[in-house]
Amino acid sequence: MITSPLKSIPAAYSGKIGQVVDDARGRINKVNEWKTLETSAGKLSVVTFATFEDISRLKFDRQFGEHSGFRSLYTRSESLMMRACEQEVNVVIAVCENTIVGFALLACPDADQRWAGLGPGKVLEVKAIEVVRSWRKSGLAKVLVEGMLSYPRVEERIIYLVGYTWIWDLVGAGLTGAQYHRMMVRLFQPFGFTECKTNEPNICLDPDNLFMCRTGKNVSDRLKDDFKWLSFGVYPQ
Repeated sequence: MITSPLKSIPAAYSGKIGQVVDDARGRINKVNEWKTLETSAGKLSVVTFATFEDISRLKFDRQFGEHSGFRSLYTRSESLMMRACEQEVNVVIAVCENTIVGFALLACPDADQRWAGLGPGKVLEVKAIEVVRSWRKSGLAKVLVEGMLSYPRVEERIIYLVGYTWIWDLVGAGLTGAQYHRMMVRLFQPFGFTECKTNEPNICLDPDNLFMCRTGKNVSDRLKDDFKWLSFGVYPQ
């Protein structure tokens, strides 16, 4: 489920330190990378594949919490720390002065979600993307999406995202549900995501809810078809 993105394009990165983490077969599994970024709101670091240890050393901005008509999906850093310990997860964090001011999460679908029915190693979900109100309109959301898609096997996966109007920060953004929907589409389309159809009941509750998908270049036709049918509740044989 997706929360608060930004719209503008940031300045270029400067400097990076990367650590390649291999799996048991010697293939690149993930890259824990720190990048320095200059934005209109100031300088910060963006970390891809943030580890439990990375997050534990940082503070979690107090703006991740309760607001009028909106509650952050993650209100404690411990929740992101636990996610960082899972398999096939990319936790991306934006850090300013040792404080997390933005995060994004790419992970496998939860077991009770219909797309988990395709089996492991086939589908990933954009679980969250959020930036504190004081850092919005700095271009950070685009950077967080780029960080999520640094996943080494991204072209072998179908990635989807679901957005619900009742979890978006419409008050903070000063937008209607329809306007927020369009903003989300503008954010993700440049990265290969397209709006898709589904009969999933929660998504269908509001016409401004969002369902977008990105199909990797190396995804088989069989998986494409299975995903399409599963979007309408028809499970693969």
